[in-house]
Amino acid sequence: MATKQRVYHIGIVGSYGGLNLGDEAILQSMLQQIRASIKAKITVFSRNAEDTRRRHAVDTVVSTRPLSRNELVQLIEPLDLLILGGGGILFDAEARMFLREVIVAKELGVPFMTYAIGAGPLQDPAAQAAVRDCLEGAAIVTVREAAARQVLEAAGLRREIVVTADPALLLAPEPMPRGALPAEAVEWKGPVVGMSVREPGGAAPNISEEIYHQLLANAADFMVDRYGAEIVFVPMERGVLDMQHSHAVVSRMLRPQRAAVLKGEYTPGQLMTIMDRFSFAVGMRLHFMIFSALQQVPFVALPYAAKVGGFLDQIGVGSPPIELVNAGRLIAHIDRAWDRRRSLARHIQHALPALQASARHTHELMLGLLQEPE
Repeated sequence: MATKQRVYHIGIVGSYGGLNLGDEAILQSMLQQIRASIKAKITVFSRNAEDTRRRHAVDTVVSTRPLSRNELVQLIEPLDLLILGGGGILFDAEARMFLREVIVAKELGVPFMTYAIGAGPLQDPAAQAAVRDCLEGAAIVTVREAAARQVLEAAGLRREIVVTADPALLLAPEPMPRGALPAEAVEWKGPVVGMSVREPGGAAPNISEEIYHQLLANAADFMVDRYGAEIVFVPMERGVLDMQHSHAVVSRMLRPQRAAVLKGEYTPGQLMTIMDRFSFAVGMRLHFMIFSALQQVPFVALPYAAKVGGFLDQIGVGSPPIELVNAGRLIAHIDRAWDRRRSLARHIQHALPALQASARHTHELMLGLLQEPE
């Protein structure tokens, strides 16, 4: 007689709810791996329950911010495991907000782990103390790049921290909605260069809009004039800010008629399908770079934060630090990378399998934690 397979109760906490396609890519990858390997009832603690329910079809979704502590206890106490992550959620402005569910799990004795998280900037003593106190009690701590481990160690965390890789590295392209590409105001005939922007904020407090808007506008004009390229801006946060910053860069271009901003709403996999049409990419957002790499599109990054630099180190693609870049240096770097774009694509192709194996290792550690004898 067959033994009935156990159903695990798993909670996932992160920056979910449709704010950022990179975060949704992380959650999608985590869910796909869990569903492919075990039976699980999954609760996602989201910033927008309706959006998460629509995108990911999980068993239970709750909007965390309005919940009282007693309501959180009722949701967390039955869990076999609470997962914090992934993504860059442990930074000064919001770390304590994302640790709220973790603190409850720790008090209840519910096992919890971090899932390939990012960390930093983390310099506020109170935020450092909260992160340190919480994660000392974690069953497993995994981060997605070595820089995040350094941030946690600088905050005083004295325990094993495993470096893996971003879960989104395991995603695959998805079919496009019917008629979506013709609806975008893009000429797909010649070279097409994808670009991405990001807003200043808690995770990127030191970037200057004035500087990087002009840098990207100059770079876009150079690629239009030198390569005959069409420029396509890819908003990773569709709500408002990425759209605004993309249009702000276009407004500074001398050749704005050769640029377009994607306006459709796409899943991460559909965005990857669009990016497969790019000849080259230049941008700032981490998951724009990850999607480019997955489609083996050669790219130049402006590493505004350690997480972007960490990914560039992992995949072995150099890039100038944003604080030392002027228009001439960036254009020279782009020109060299363009000339080497075929060898860059081959380099990315060879580097990806090891990174993807690291990304799978996070899930393997999670399974080992769930299935170890009580």
